[in-house]
Amino acid sequence: MSITAPVSWRGLSPTVWVLVGARAVNKIGAFTLPFLGVVLTVEFGASLAQTGLILAVFGAATIPSRLLGGQLADRFGRRRTIVLGLTGCAVAQLWIALSDELWSAVLATVLLGLAFEIYEPPSQATIADVTEPADRPTAYGLLGAAMAAAGVLAGLLAAAVSHFDLRWLFVADAITCLACAVLVALALPADARQAPRPQVSETVWRDRRLLLLLGSGTVFATIYMQLVIGIPLTLLDQGLPESGTGFILAVSAVTLILAQRLLRVQRLDDFRSIAIGYGLLAAGLVVTAFAHSLTVFLLATVLWSLGDLFLLTRYLTQASGLAPDHARGRYLAVFGLSWGIATTIAPLTATQLLKAAGPEGLWLASAATAVVLASLQPWFRKRLAPAGP
Repeated sequence: MSITAPVSWRGLSPTVWVLVGARAVNKIGAFTLPFLGVVLTVEFGASLAQTGLILAVFGAATIPSRLLGGQLADRFGRRRTIVLGLTGCAVAQLWIALSDELWSAVLATVLLGLAFEIYEPPSQATIADVTEPADRPTAYGLLGAAMAAAGVLAGLLAAAVSHFDLRWLFVADAITCLACAVLVALALPADARQAPRPQVSETVWRDRRLLLLLGSGTVFATIYMQLVIGIPLTLLDQGLPESGTGFILAVSAVTLILAQRLLRVQRLDDFRSIAIGYGLLAAGLVVTAFAHSLTVFLLATVLWSLGDLFLLTRYLTQASGLAPDHARGRYLAVFGLSWGIATTIAPLTATQLLKAAGPEGLWLASAATAVVLASLQPWFRKRLAPAGP
């Protein structure tokens, strides 16, 4: 899985650029998830334990969402599936914004979970469909850079809007979801329906390399989701303003954009890149554990964001590389369960560790896990090597 002589961004397929542009539009408003726990606590009066449970239910709902996205992507087309998922997210987010009672917000949160991951497998599969294997880190890197660029604006908007009613964050996200759906429907190539292959689903679950990658990816995704959920709650615990989360999102995005252009991470093979990423992530988590001011939190953000740069695209590259062409949506859906599982686990681990051990316990435990994953990369290299003839 080593990467050599990747193409530049300019050499990528127009389809990649369309999809990247659409997802960037969506990302401009996609700052609601880090605030969901705060909204449930502040706007609806949920306790910390209730918030953790509700977010865990949301995470559990994303698991069938991801599988459905993979099935629909391979059987009915990438474009239709992306539009369906984005529209479902918009409906759920508007429901949260309009809710007056906790029970209504909970139902809307479940619906959001059921729609939340539908568009991910077809988006990732579309990029792999039109890109050579050696160029996929570049293509996924472009997607990451565009999402980060949009994330700068998203973070600043979140910081501004959070001074008012936090529900407006969900209205903004719903609007950008619908805008993204329209752009995809108009600009992506038309879908060609493919005949179903019943044997593929069984084959996917029998691929031991995919299941190993799923396990590794789940641990990484759990650390990542603990950051998403735990940072706003940590700021709240430290008595820092809610708008700090928006600035952290913006700094994270700027870090990713600058690092994409200055660091030639595409020249590293997957396993070296992942090991370096975990080292940087661990360093950022250690700084986060002892941060008491927004300035120190922003320093930690730079470190763990650099780690994300080395990590995020490589897991997608590995998963898409394992998949046969006709089952790529389903392979990416199964691998993507790592995010659904993590989104279920992370709210419980983050809130319980914050309650039992405080921010130091949460972030030091996460840093130790990242160090272990970095040290295991030579072992993963052997286990994920292509099967012999």
